[in-house]
Amino acid sequence: MTEPSRTRKIAAKVIYAAFEVLKENGGEMRSRDVIAQVEPRVELDSWATERYEKSGNIRWVTFLRWFTVDCVKAGYLLKKSGTWYLTPEGEEAMRLGSRGLLDEATKRYREWDAQREKPEPSISEDGEDEEEVNTLTMDQFQELANGSLERHILSKNPYEFQDLAAALLRGMGYHTPFVSPRGKDGGVDVIAYRDPLGTESPRIKVQVKHRADPTGVQDVRQLMGILQKDGDVGIFISTGGFSRDAKDAARGGHVHVELIDMARFIELWEDYYPKLTDEDKVLMPLVPVYFLAEAE
Repeated sequence: MTEPSRTRKIAAKVIYAAFEVLKENGGEMRSRDVIAQVEPRVELDSWATERYEKSGNIRWVTFLRWFTVDCVKAGYLLKKSGTWYLTPEGEEAMRLGSRGLLDEATKRYREWDAQREKPEPSISEDGEDEEEVNTLTMDQFQELANGSLERHILSKNPYEFQDLAAALLRGMGYHTPFVSPRGKDGGVDVIAYRDPLGTESPRIKVQVKHRADPTGVQDVRQLMGILQKDGDVGIFISTGGFSRDAKDAARGGHVHVELIDMARFIELWEDYYPKLTDEDKVLMPLVPVYFLAEAE
């Protein structure tokens, strides 16, 4: 078996570590949080931790980002709005070990790339294409954009974020006759209807938590407990995300509760932003940025 290049040796280690991090955290995490947890797990030499002169990017992080493309095309990983998702196929591929996982991902990537009219550039086996790896990936652009939106959201107080949540629901076509005033809310922060009178299903009861810590199972069960009528649906929006137990409770409950974390809230805001009123857009205004997309 041919000895892999130094680039691929590092890439194999950090990719496998990223898969481990994802698996241990329920299969999904923001990419920057994955990267933060990878570094302590992997022994990296001075060459791997060196920064490129032009871009300032760290070499091993660049390799990790670059070779996740192979993993995405292999079906091992999904990327959406700055969040990475480990697929069942990716978890199964971990049995191949670090080198085997990357080799199989690259094999599948090349099979996909060979069918394209214009093959994509790649890092060379004997080193690296410095001009390519110094270029920001679309994943990084998405992270930069999402980072600014996250900072904006985190700068809001809980009631301002509650108003953001209500605005999003209105952009999705719902009426919001009730948005909780300051004080005790009885477990419901927003009520949303399909029609102005609430005669059509679903009737949505929304709980909003604006905090850094993940929302736990008890909070989710509390919301489930107040969904009494037929046609009631719960939505729980938490900027700190949700614990694994909370996610399990929502998936296995006898009533429907949809969990929305920070990344998904931003994704929905971006998707429905054109449908918001001018008054609601002001709460978190966006400016579109366009890139030339290669044909698939």
